[in-house]
Amino acid sequence: MIHRFIGSETQAREAAATLAELDRALSSEQFLEAILEGLPASVIEGVRRALNTERRELSELLEAYNQAKGGKYDLIWRKAAGDPGAILIAARICRNLSQKELARKLGLREQAIQRYEAERYRSISLANFLKFASVLGVEWQITLSPPFKSGSALSKELSPNDARKLLKHARAHGWFASEISSDEDGISQLKRYVADHVAKYGTPSLLRTGLNVVDHTDDWSLLCWKAQVTRRAEKILEQEAVAPYHPLDVSWLLQLVRLSAKEDGPKRAADMLREHGIVLIAEPHIQGMKVDGAAFLVGDVPVVGLTLLRDTVDNFWFTLLHETAHVILHYRTGLATGFFDDIQAEAVDEMEAEANAFAADLLIPSEVWRRSPARIAKTAAPVEALARNLGIHPAIIFGRIRKERGDWSIYANKIGQGTIRRQFFGDTAR
Repeated sequence: MIHRFIGSETQAREAAATLAELDRALSSEQFLEAILEGLPASVIEGVRRALNTERRELSELLEAYNQAKGGKYDLIWRKAAGDPGAILIAARICRNLSQKELARKLGLREQAIQRYEAERYRSISLANFLKFASVLGVEWQITLSPPFKSGSALSKELSPNDARKLLKHARAHGWFASEISSDEDGISQLKRYVADHVAKYGTPSLLRTGLNVVDHTDDWSLLCWKAQVTRRAEKILEQEAVAPYHPLDVSWLLQLVRLSAKEDGPKRAADMLREHGIVLIAEPHIQGMKVDGAAFLVGDVPVVGLTLLRDTVDNFWFTLLHETAHVILHYRTGLATGFFDDIQAEAVDEMEAEANAFAADLLIPSEVWRRSPARIAKTAAPVEALARNLGIHPAIIFGRIRKERGDWSIYANKIGQGTIRRQFFGDTAR
């Protein structure tokens, strides 16, 4: 079980067990090769770096917890990192209170404390939050600095044009649980919807589509889309069993890639990801958005969101593997902020370059691609033969050829145009 903050003995034991596994994997080439068997060399190296990062960060979290139990609090406060919920958990540990003892002080059941802490107090009311803070001796100070914007996504008013666009999209795609009485009521619901999301999860302020990371804090389309993806992910997590995400569990990646050869592979991919702790949500893009996919956290659970902006087989599988790469490579180094990606962007930063290389090599290993006649083929036969050998959909290779040659006119009928959205959106696909 992955933890981004350790606040209980149960979590500490789980973290220690994971650390022991990581130590074994990273100290034994034979063990590491066994769990990475069959993966391309560049992918193996990326996973190795990610495991080292995971080991370092998890070790620090466990050390912070153990130090706090021993009366040293500096490290656990740093790990709480200003997160109000994590600060309350840290305060309980620093007060040397068990969850059961805190529950007794507050007149609650121990299970209530366990539930609050599991979600880092995200659903608690303000009145109860302040009650907990008072019992734990936590004092809060709120400051407001000009121009009255400190990470809030709501500093820019929703324009009438954007409001009409978002309301039309929300209605068309069933965002509202019941009929809305008027446009004004619908827009008010959307604003509350986004405000609640921002209060709980913050904003997708970084759109990592180029060398210069762009601030999209005030992008209402992106905010609404992310809020809807998150809400759908939350429902899945409430209603269905999703396996815990585990950093050493990567052997399934080749199986994921080979699902591309199946007609219903995209739908099967959602099931496979869920079996390995990742929730996949396909949510239609909002007009004007330049986002193919996203990867971020809902609580501690990795979520991959796809817009299916470009309804082709090759784009679906590359985008899916790109966002999955972010989960595997960057769980500790960016996923909390999130990645919101335009796959067509030419200039990319280091993390995007890593995800691009990871996805490309998983789909078509570079050592195979370099020596394959399909690279320079002028007919479809060599491409289709390579696809059969790799066990992948030929559209993936046709798409790569189009991109590498910079010629979008070739093989236009070979990339599976118009076949993906209908698998996720049915008759409403557009």
